[in-house]
Amino acid sequence: MKIVNSFIHKHRIWRIDKFALFFVYGLSLTLVISACSSNNTSNSVATQAANQSATNQDVVIRIGYQKAATILNTMRVQKDLEKAFTANGASVTWAEFPSGPPMLEAMNAGSIDFGYTGESPPIFAQAAGNPLVYVAYDPWGSKAEAILVPKSSSIKTLADLKGKRIGVAKGSNTNYLLVKVLEKGRVDYKDIKPAFLQPPDARAAFEGNNIDAWAIWDPYLSAAQAATGARTLTDATGLAPNRGYYLAAKSFVDKYPDALKTVLDEVKKRNNWAKNNPTEVAKFLSPQLGIDVGVLEVAEKRRDYGVLPLTEEVIRKQQEIADTFYKIKLIPKSINVSEIVWKGNQ
Repeated sequence: MKIVNSFIHKHRIWRIDKFALFFVYGLSLTLVISACSSNNTSNSVATQAANQSATNQDVVIRIGYQKAATILNTMRVQKDLEKAFTANGASVTWAEFPSGPPMLEAMNAGSIDFGYTGESPPIFAQAAGNPLVYVAYDPWGSKAEAILVPKSSSIKTLADLKGKRIGVAKGSNTNYLLVKVLEKGRVDYKDIKPAFLQPPDARAAFEGNNIDAWAIWDPYLSAAQAATGARTLTDATGLAPNRGYYLAAKSFVDKYPDALKTVLDEVKKRNNWAKNNPTEVAKFLSPQLGIDVGVLEVAEKRRDYGVLPLTEEVIRKQQEIADTFYKIKLIPKSINVSEIVWKGNQ
């Protein structure tokens, strides 16, 4: 009997010791896991915060602008974007271009992230494989571009442009206007002599009678009219919508969509100011462009403003322009405009 009791007593002790051992082991393991989890969470939060801080500090938003492009040029001087990005540590740089095509070439080369051009440059850029994205459009207006001829010119009708030397910035918004003007006048594009010139060179050629007509946009249009008495053969009414487009590099859109939204928000604010203050805009642009304030006011008052998401109708019209350029072999291949429209601004 004593032997039995002794066995039972020892067995109970072994069970108690075994339970205690498992309890201690389990508690220790729980504390270790808890500590590791806590450390991992803290490290994760700290890492995310550090990465976010580093990302913000490393972001440089590179803007391309033209002096004659009211909104971005005004924003550059007023430092709208610099003020908007101060809080999160990003910085802004600016690069000037004479027109849209070289600006988009710079975007293709990775030199700028954001810019504004007329309707034709992004079509040429897309056809060349430039990884850009339409992010918004500006309704600008058909009165803000035209075909000019010297006041004493014998050119009276659109048909009279046949065989003439016509100045135009290749790939610019007026490149499409010229195509539509010739189409309306039943003149084959091959039957004119295009002189591909940037606005300052075209102005000199126009005044020197080295070109017979000039396809040009405001404010260069209003300046030439005032200075030379040039006649407007036709403006873009009924021929071309003459919209402007805000464009961004695809890499920038993909990596920094929030920064892009901030840029567009600031563009909208400055846009609203410009729309309501044409005289102030003219005074701002005058010393930069060397154009009289009164002439610039004319240009400002005959254009429209807006920072709008691309609608199906706008995309369709851009596609028409692209198809037209392909048809007459101004671009080497057919493109699909809708493939590079940003959906984040809908």
